[in-house]
Amino acid sequence: MSGLVDASLIVAVIALVVVRQFRTRRMDADRRWWVVPVILAVVALREPGLVDIHHRTESITLLVAELLVGLVTGAGWAWTTRVWAEADGVVWSRSTKASVAVWITGIGLRAGLYALGMALGVHQDTPALLLALAATLLLRAGILHWRTQSPHLTSPQPEPLHPASTPSAHRQTTAYGDGVRLRKECL
Repeated sequence: MSGLVDASLIVAVIALVVVRQFRTRRMDADRRWWVVPVILAVVALREPGLVDIHHRTESITLLVAELLVGLVTGAGWAWTTRVWAEADGVVWSRSTKASVAVWITGIGLRAGLYALGMALGVHQDTPALLLALAATLLLRAGILHWRTQSPHLTSPQPEPLHPASTPSAHRQTTAYGDGVRLRKECL
């Protein structure tokens, strides 16, 4: 793919993902949570330029660092996303302000890795960024899918004064943002 097409694809995927995740959304709509990350990974692995053949060691080291940053960003994003279930059993999610901080930190670290690669003379192409983005999205979606399967996931209503009087199935799980009231938006 050309550089313009690559850049457009990356911007479109990031815009789609970020806009969707900062809205309150039903989690049952994410049955195929792994599809977009797998497509991005396949596109990245099919493109030439994943590793700079003139600087193999440095290029592979930067790629591994990029993937680690992607995985940490994905995990951080998933754990800072608020997940709750309504009384009818419908599970909802919404990214939080802490999720924004995770994204900003991840972008800053990626920019630092890119600058380091430029300083070392390593040619860095789009496939590495696509692969790291795929890792971010795959880990985030996987953790959120796992979190929605929790048998203790309940409504974000406050705990009663006497917890012993409430069955354990109606207690909240501990997750970032518990106790925060969020409104559902029309999608």
